[in-house]
Amino acid sequence: MVRGKSTERMNTPHPDVVEALPRMVIDPPAAPTACRGHLTERARWQWRPADGGDPATGIQDFLTDHGLPLHDLARPTPGRHSHTVCGAALYVSATAGTLMIGGTPGPPSPADLPDIAVVVYSHTDTPPPAATPTTGWWRGPWTESWTPHQHATAVEQVRHAIARGDVYQVNLVGHAAAPYAGNPLPALARLGRLPGARYGGVLTGPDWAIGCASPETLIEVHHGTLTTRPIKGTRPATRAGRADLLASAKERAEHIMIVDLERNDLARIAATGSVRVDDLFAVRRWCDLWQAESTIRAQAADGLSLADLLRAVCPGGSVTGAPKLAALQQIATLEPVGRGASMGGLGWISPGHIDLGLTIRTAAVDREAVHVWAGGGITADSDPHAEVAEAAAKTTPVRAALH
Repeated sequence: MVRGKSTERMNTPHPDVVEALPRMVIDPPAAPTACRGHLTERARWQWRPADGGDPATGIQDFLTDHGLPLHDLARPTPGRHSHTVCGAALYVSATAGTLMIGGTPGPPSPADLPDIAVVVYSHTDTPPPAATPTTGWWRGPWTESWTPHQHATAVEQVRHAIARGDVYQVNLVGHAAAPYAGNPLPALARLGRLPGARYGGVLTGPDWAIGCASPETLIEVHHGTLTTRPIKGTRPATRAGRADLLASAKERAEHIMIVDLERNDLARIAATGSVRVDDLFAVRRWCDLWQAESTIRAQAADGLSLADLLRAVCPGGSVTGAPKLAALQQIATLEPVGRGASMGGLGWISPGHIDLGLTIRTAAVDREAVHVWAGGGITADSDPHAEVAEAAAKTTPVRAALH
């Protein structure tokens, strides 16, 4: 495993490459409002499966080496260089999360980006200079990784697996890619500003960038309290759509199944008897969709480390299924391409506070294309055509922001 600050830079002059473009103001998801526009990168660690080693331990060790010790989340320790280290952005892909728990990784990602990125920032009172104007943004047509018929067939295969007793629920995700030219960062920033984006922002690296508009909390840790907010159940943001979501026995059963899964995930790392559901099936709005969200909290067990936390919650239950390892096996078999930047975790870490969003409603760019993903949970009662339509509804605002 290679650790330390990345010094990789593009050495090709093409103006349509992310790294070759002037950087925007650094704006990683979940960074404190007061720090936005005042962050400067101090150190970076990136990881791919070919690098070997344990990624969860690698993340924790790198942060410790740079003044953010996270060995006991029940008793947070202040950063030892708090006057220079503000915090860190953390990105963990679904593939990295799967490998952390010994699950079956899916097919290769269609996007060329790392599976983990940890970026440590310091705070400066001098904002970075404005970027020099660059070429505009052009995005070509989308190419889907599967057809609606193939998607519907995969839904049927999950239903058959449920009927055999292999799984109770599986989340299926599709992907699309489009060529681009020019500077993609303003488009990714537009995505991050979509209404309801609790984890809105942009994280960049050598040759890649991720734009996120996620409303869903994968895990938050604040003064020893663990919080996760799974989202399951979607309808159009109309009066009739809200009433239909509240009345849907299928959506409620699917939602409660994931709440139970995530309660169990937290129970493995929580103080005995501390897991509770504070809010069950609350309907909230994201762009032009209603979504059902629950809030689950617990107290961190003594000695809970960041590495332990990541192994417990990654990949997120609401985008895998139940049981989690069996669902991951189905996902690896049925999805045509890897999940790339989607269905992972992305957020901010500072002394005493961890806040990672689930990378739904997320796009990524590499040197050649912009990538988006969307999907939904499949149960025994799922209608294949309705599931295809739901995935399309979720990806529509993301694609529109990338115009």
